[in-house]
Parts: sequence; C-alpha cells; structure tokens
Amino acid sequence: SRRSVDCSAMAARPLFRKILVANRGEIACRIMRSAHRLGIETVAVYSEPDSRAPHVAMATEAVCVGGVKSADSYLRIDRILEAMKMTGAEAVHPGYGFLSENAHFSEAVEKAGAAFIGPSAAAIHAMGDKIESKKLAKKAGVTTIPGFQGVIADEDEAARVAAEVGFPVMIKASAGGGGKGMRIAWDPDEAKQAFRLSSREAAAAFGDDRIFIERYVEHPRHVEIQLIADAHGNVVYLPERECSVQRRNQKVIEEAPAPNFSQATWRKMGEEAAQLARAVGYKSAGTVEFLVDVRDQHYFLEMNTRLQVEHPVTEIVAGLDLVEEMIRVAAGEKLSITQEQVTRHGWAMECRVYAEDPLRNFLPSIGTLSVYRPPDEDACNTAADIAMGVPPGSAGKGTVRVDDGVAEGGEISVHYDPMIAKLITHGRDREHARQLMIAALDRYCIWGASLRHNTNFLRSMMVHPRFMAGHITTGFIPEEFPGGYHGHQLAAADRRNLVCAAAALEFVWASQARSLSGSPDAAQLSAVELGVKVQGDDEDEHTVTVARVCAPVCGRRSTGLPAGPGCELLVSCAGSADGDNGGGAPAWTRHMRLLQSGLGPSMVFEAEAVGKDGEPGTLVVQVQKRLPLGWQVCAFGTVYSVLSRPPHYASLAAHMKPPPPSPFAGSLLSPMPGTLHSLAVQVGSAVVAGQEVCVVEAMKMQNVLMAERDGVVSKLYANPGDTLVADQPIVGFEK
Repeated sequence: SRRSVDCSAMAARPLFRKILVANRGEIACRIMRSAHRLGIETVAVYSEPDSRAPHVAMATEAVCVGGVKSADSYLRIDRILEAMKMTGAEAVHPGYGFLSENAHFSEAVEKAGAAFIGPSAAAIHAMGDKIESKKLAKKAGVTTIPGFQGVIADEDEAARVAAEVGFPVMIKASAGGGGKGMRIAWDPDEAKQAFRLSSREAAAAFGDDRIFIERYVEHPRHVEIQLIADAHGNVVYLPERECSVQRRNQKVIEEAPAPNFSQATWRKMGEEAAQLARAVGYKSAGTVEFLVDVRDQHYFLEMNTRLQVEHPVTEIVAGLDLVEEMIRVAAGEKLSITQEQVTRHGWAMECRVYAEDPLRNFLPSIGTLSVYRPPDEDACNTAADIAMGVPPGSAGKGTVRVDDGVAEGGEISVHYDPMIAKLITHGRDREHARQLMIAALDRYCIWGASLRHNTNFLRSMMVHPRFMAGHITTGFIPEEFPGGYHGHQLAAADRRNLVCAAAALEFVWASQARSLSGSPDAAQLSAVELGVKVQGDDEDEHTVTVARVCAPVCGRRSTGLPAGPGCELLVSCAGSADGDNGGGAPAWTRHMRLLQSGLGPSMVFEAEAVGKDGEPGTLVVQVQKRLPLGWQVCAFGTVYSVLSRPPHYASLAAHMKPPPPSPFAGSLLSPMPGTLHSLAVQVGSAVVAGQEVCVVEAMKMQNVLMAERDGVVSKLYANPGDTLVADQPIVGFEK
C-alpha cells in the first residue's frame, strides 16, 4: 500500500472499501480525492510510461495494465478486470474517455461482482449510439434537430443526403464524442471530404466509422444540463453550463450558469433532460447537451453517459460533489438533494489548459514540463479585487482550483490527450470569476523547451469584448479569429508593463549580484540606465532609468538593502523625438512597489502601482530565464524575449550579420509530432493555395495540411506511415 486512507468517514455511512479508477491524468486524481475524503481506498491502473504519474502516486495501490498505447493498456477490459479482482476492488469508476461509455465494460464489471460507478449498460448503449439516441429522445418528447437518422454508406451518399437535408449540415460519427468525427459542410464537395475525414477519425478513435447527417444550426449556443439520478427513480437537474467557446468542436472555456440565459429556458431544457433520463432508466451522473438558437429554441444534441470534463463549474455553483453523488448512487443510496433544493451560488468558469500551439492552428504539442507551478489563490484574489476597484478581501474570497494530473518534470506525450489541467475559478458574480481567471492565468507557470500551451489564447478570450459581454456562440472563435490566432497584440500600456518589468528585473539582478559580491559598496546601487526593447515589436528601443525610491522598508531605509520585495522603484522613459505627437515613443514614468522579484522559486514578478501612476492594478510577468542580454518572460499569456542592455549596445548590434536562410524555406513542414497518414500529391504535381497536400494524424485527430501558395512539388521528404517530429519537412516545392 502506497498511501494510507482515514477510514473514520466510513463509520457513519458505509459505501465501498476500495474503488478502482479505470483512467489516468486529472480525472483519475479528481475521483481519488473524493474517494479518499469518504475514507475509501483507491486502486490506480497505469501504462508503462505512466508508472510515475501523479494518479499512481495518489492511489492506495496501483497495477500496471500494459504498454504505451491506449489499446494495449487503458482500453484493455480484461486487464482492468484482472486488476480489480487482484486488488479486491468493490467498485470501478471509469472517469471520462477511454472505457467510460463502453456498455460492454459496464456489463463486464458487474458480471465480475463489482459495482460500476456510472449508468447501466443498457442506458450507455441506448445513449451511446447517436442515431438511436435521437430516436429515443424524440419518442421521449425531447426537441430534436431535423436530419437524416440513418447510416451514411459512402461519400456520394453523404453529398446527396446533405443536399436533401439542406446546407449547411453537420456530419457526425454515431459513436463520437469530444469533438472527434465531427465536421461542418457547406456544399457537396465539403460533404464528401468531411465524410472521408470523419469516418477515418471515428474508426481510429472509437472503432466505429458509422456516420450520420443533421442540419447545422447556425449561430447556436452549446448549453448543457447536468443530471444526477439514483436507482430509486429520483432525477435532479442542476444549473445550466455554457460550453459555446469551442474550436474544432472541442470545448475550451465553460461556465455556469450561462450568461444572458433565462430561467424559463433552463427549466424547459431541464425537464426534457429529466424525461429522457427516466425513459432509459438512467442512474448516476449524466449530461444532456443542447443547441440553443438565437430565438432561445433548444434542440437535443446528445447525452453523455459519464462524468463530463467540465463538471467542476456545475458542482461549485450547485454546492455538490458530483463524484461523491456517483459513488453513493452506485452503493444504492438515494440522492442527497431534491429538485426543489437545487440552488445557485455565484459564478464559475473553467479554462481547459492544453498542450497545443494556438499560433499554429492549435496543433498538439509534446514535451517535458520543465516548470509547472499552479497559481497562488491569495495572490489571485488580491489582484481580482484591485482590478474591480474593491479593497482586497473586503467583499469575500473567491476560489481558484486546479484539477490536474501532471507534475513538474513530467512528460506530455503524443499517446494521450493533450490536456494539462483544468483551471477553475468561482466568484461572487461573472465579473469576479473572470477577473480571478485572468489573475490565475497570469500566475500559472507552465514551461518546457519544446512544449507549447494555450494559456495565451485563454487569456485573450478572457479580455475579448464579446466574451466579456457574454455574447458567445459556437462560432465565436472562427468568427473573431477568421485568419487564426496570432497572439496577444501589445497595446501601449502592455508594452510599458513589459519594459518596466524587464528594467526592474535588471535592477534587482544587479543589486543582488552586488550584495553577494562582498564589495564595501555592494548594496549602494541606486539607479541604472538601460536600453530596453521587446524583440519582434515594431517600436524603437526604450532608453529608461530605474531608480530606487528612498522609502522605509521594515523600519529601515531601502537604500541600504539589496533590491527585493517591498522595494519601491521609479522607472522613467525619456521618450524619443516627436513621441508625444505620435511620431515616436512617448515619455512616461512608472512608480511601483515590488511584491515578488520573480527570481525565486515562484518565478512570478509582481509589482503594484504606487500613487497616481496612471497604470492601475498590478504588473505581473513570469520570469522564465535569464538571456545573455535581457530576459525571457511570459506576460498576458505570451512568451516574450525582452532586451535589457547598456544603451550603446544598440548601435553595435546594427553591425551584426543576419542569419542565413533555411534550406527548407518554402517547404511544407509538419506543424506537430504525429504520423503521416496520406499524401495527396507527388513529385511534379501542380498545386494551388488551399489545396490538400497531406493528412497528419496526431492525438487521434486527422489534420489536413494545405498548400500555402501556388507551386509545383519538387521533392517528397516523407512517406505515408512515417513518424514525424514538429517542423519536419514533408513536401518541397520548386523555387
């Protein structure tokens, strides 16, 4: 046994002695936390590369169930059942993904004499088939989307049926989920391509390539109803979840309740969801997903017969532990609440932090988590209150929660889902939850040499005017970023913040270096002059002076101490010619008090404005590493290299030779690690911009790579079936 569990909680209400969690990552850890709180021991299953994963360390005991591929480990029902029998587990929780919606697995667990912490095999089967579930929903009186409810045989039939249903259409995998096997088609050619890609993707992800077609509801919202039901006929629906912020039909940001949403619509949807649950004899947690159009008309989308990724926002607002409810229901107990007792407490938001590169069309990323440090809740609360103009702590504390299953030094691999964590905030209202999320994203340190993640995109979403107003649909991301996401756009105030942070870091570094030198005048550094520039930014280099303000610190004057927390600094920029008239950099000053230097274990540089500075709130950057002349920092969710050097270095840098061009310039490169699934061209093929060149499969998704410009193929650097690394050349073109 790796971990002892306090079983005193079992005395009042016996449930299970031991539960096996048939999953990995953050959801396995989430389930174990609730089980341990209830005094229940847990068993982890793991693949060989996951032997040191956090869910393995958290469990009471752990069993290896196979090799690196999911098909050889987490999807092996026989090995999981063997682990269950070997450890004496009395129940199995499947989490989400993997075997969570596999009716055969549910049935096998119960046949082996254990409880399945989820719905019955019959309910899973009924709702798992998207074609049959729509028929059942319609029969149960649930409003459904018009469409063709049969199985599509081939791409020609897909084009014909799509035309009959009426474009645009949604082409979907019958066994689909998690955004896989789903594509929108606006004409017959797109319908054919969507059928090919969706059926291949569905076969790879679910072992079922059946496809159906339904009308695509334009400008819809994706709103969900969370259910919890027991074996005694009780069904309760909880506050609605807004899940409209999506890319590639994959949810990115969720919140509860939904903004600009009526209680009347919630109740209609909730009652229909409960009707469907009763119709299939449902028990345990489940989610009924709806599309809601601009007239607030709702349409049944699907029912997920498992715990959802986004369940935390609902349980926080409802004040209910959904995992605990699932365990109690599986043990034969009644629900702990009735429909009349359902309440709403504040507002919750969730951001899915993925290992992916938003600047490269959100393609998956892999690598080592060299630095992984979740945000500090107290610091986030202080920053959120300051941003809202509230005295810190005066209006009540919000919650910052991180559901993760990773640790510093761990690997994000190509073999599993690219999610790093779920970042959840809970505030007094929507604005408080949003400000907490901004503060948490600013302080969430995730870094690896080759690893990319989406916190830059998530932060941009949080400050987008349309998101702030709550006017969101499933088309929000493609509509607001039609050419893709190009990163945070530096405003003048943002640039000043970066320059101030780099200048202050340089001053603190120099001050502390002097202090450690042992020189008699070591701590007497009072001011430095620097040339500071954000690399890649169009604005000229800033010439700034950083001076220490003579203010008492801890009963002593700060001038005799090395610069650090509590020290006050004045950063002054003289500007450039015509700066105040818009022809150059304007003059400005920034008076700030250091809260954290960023040079210690936290890696967060934080300063607050002093007096009427003109820049309200706090200045926060993550210090990733010291550069030869400057700093690599993360600010506004984006990584920047900021030069900070003696002013005369700029004139010397002008004489440096530019780097030579790459021999693969103009070639089509693999944007992420994966496998080359197919090539649509050969040497000598003429292509036009936007034409399909190849398909790369990564993390169970089929990614079509298009030609960026017109040209003729001169060389093939890879063949179908080859394993690719990021930036590996695939196809070369004549120059």
